[in-house]
Amino acid sequence: MMQHVFYRTVKVDGLTIFYREAGSKEAPTILLLHGLPSSSRMFQPLLTRLSDNYHLVAPDYPGFGHSDWPDPKQFDYTFDHIAAVMDDFTEATGLSHYTLYMQDYGGPVGFRMALIHPDRVQALIVQDAVSHNEGLGANWVTRRAFWADRAKYDEALRKNLLSMAATKTRHVGDDPHVELYDPDLWTDEYAFLNAPGQAQIQSDLFYDYRTNVEAYPKWQAWMQKTQPRLLVLWGKHDLSFDPGEPDRYRKDVPQAEVHVLEAGHFALDTRADEMADLVRGFMQQQK
Repeated sequence: MMQHVFYRTVKVDGLTIFYREAGSKEAPTILLLHGLPSSSRMFQPLLTRLSDNYHLVAPDYPGFGHSDWPDPKQFDYTFDHIAAVMDDFTEATGLSHYTLYMQDYGGPVGFRMALIHPDRVQALIVQDAVSHNEGLGANWVTRRAFWADRAKYDEALRKNLLSMAATKTRHVGDDPHVELYDPDLWTDEYAFLNAPGQAQIQSDLFYDYRTNVEAYPKWQAWMQKTQPRLLVLWGKHDLSFDPGEPDRYRKDVPQAEVHVLEAGHFALDTRADEMADLVRGFMQQQK
């Protein structure tokens, strides 16, 4: 039976945070954290497929989607700050225990939340999100240069990260089956990136991405120590990150369940049914 998806807002730290919610609140909760330049919209396929047995909650970060976009002069766009807002979001919505589903930017947001409140995290699902320096691929050369000298490389970074070509490549990667991808996926995101104020918001947040690289060893140590239940879903055709990253998770958590799919960076674009089945099987194993 098709489940209803609800589109809600809640006040968090003075901001209006938009989120999608589906499934019974009495069911096990999956908290879904989105990537760049997407929003909770990327998780719509899972909300409609899994809410018969699970409670799914997918918020938009400040500066993304339908949440407030505070002026960068009034709001620090850092991953520490975004994670703090999302942590307060869980309290505002009464989420005390959840499986943490992290895609792309969802990784740095989610790992921060996990280290703050490890008791709340029942399991981890990682979809194309990096927690090892080696996981950053070749196109990160320009991005590392931007971290070293922001003023000099700001224009190059915006082309590398925010252009139409980069936005499309994030979805399609090197997948030969381009006909499987709805072009609205990247044209909608490109329009979002060109909305007033977005270039500065995304530039500020990406400049802070260097703090994630510094934090990777802490995230790895936490996984190695706690051995969380871990499902890794990875798009084979993802050009954003190094293809060896799934195996690095397996080294941290030897019992991790790892699946490399015939998909791109946003694997739900083309493999929603397969991914929903894998998530369902993983969730059913929880005690």
